[in-house]
Formats: sequence, C-alpha cells, structure tokens
Amino acid sequence: MSGSTLVPRQGALALLGGALLGCSSQPPLATVDHVDLSRFMGDWYVIAHIPASSEAQAFNGVESYRMEEDGTIATTYAFRDGGFDGPIEVMNPNAVVRNTETNATWGMQFFWPLRFEYLVTYLDEDYTATIIGRTARDYAWIMTRTPEIPEAKYRELIAALTEQGYDPARVRRVPHRWPDPEHPSSL
Repeated sequence: MSGSTLVPRQGALALLGGALLGCSSQPPLATVDHVDLSRFMGDWYVIAHIPASSEAQAFNGVESYRMEEDGTIATTYAFRDGGFDGPIEVMNPNAVVRNTETNATWGMQFFWPLRFEYLVTYLDEDYTATIIGRTARDYAWIMTRTPEIPEAKYRELIAALTEQGYDPARVRRVPHRWPDPEHPSSL
C-alpha cells in the first residue's frame, strides 16, 4: 500500500500541491484489467513503498479495505512510526472506485473535497500481491497478504515497479515483526 495508497496526513498536503499544479508529465500508468473488489478487501501488509513523508519510517504497515453499503471503500492504514516499539499511527481515508469497468482506478480521500489518484497497477491472479501506484510516480506501495515473502517474489515485485517507470533506488523495504498485539490489525 502508501499507503499510501495512501497519503498520510502530512503527505496529503504535498499531493494537494501536486494536484493544484496540473497534470503529471509522466505517461499514463497502466492498471490491471480487472479487480474483483470482494477478493481485494481485507488486510494487505505494506512490504515496500516509495513513501509519503509521514510514513517514511513505518514499521509493521498494514492497509485494510472494507466495502461499505454505499459502495465506498473504508480504508485503514496502520503502522508503527520509527520502530517496532514506536507509536501506532492510523489513517482512515475512504475510496471511491472511479473506473467501475476495471475497478482498478480509485480516488482516495484523506480530506474533503479532494480524492487522490490510487491505481492498482499489479495484482497476482491469486490476490496475494499487489502494487498501488500513481501516474506521477511519486508514491507507490507493494503489498502482500502475508508480512514476509520469499526474496525472489520481492525482486519480482520490484522489477514490476521498475517496469512501470519508478526508480527502484527510492523504494524502502518496510520492516515487519509479528505478532504485534497492540497493532489494530491484530485486534
């Protein structure tokens, strides 16, 4: 996931500036052909990211999605800030699916009235790994259903992100150590 995506509190202000300055000079970022939203819902561990400033030292990052009756997607992004014993930060944006043909283009709202671009650019067939990106290539989140993945899978996901036009040198691997009984995803 940011997650991410996801734009934490302070990161949202940076995105606001980018949104107000106009369109990205980057070519469009392709999304996956289709997202089965019911399969996509649930917890995703943020394995790596090109983070917004407020999540730059995230540990145990987890992005959770829940479909609401009105069709919006309730989102919770929780992580420990600065270390495994750091304070727990929680963000609760909501999302709207902008492209209902593919369900892969969302608008993520951290504050009204703006919804920031949130693109599902990679998704395993078995819904165990995903990449969330933005056309500006300023933020990205690699997320999986488990907090640890084989190194070969991690390299595959980094390669996919690189193919999308991201600089792999900007990617930060998010440390995970579980169980974490106080973490909201553990409750």
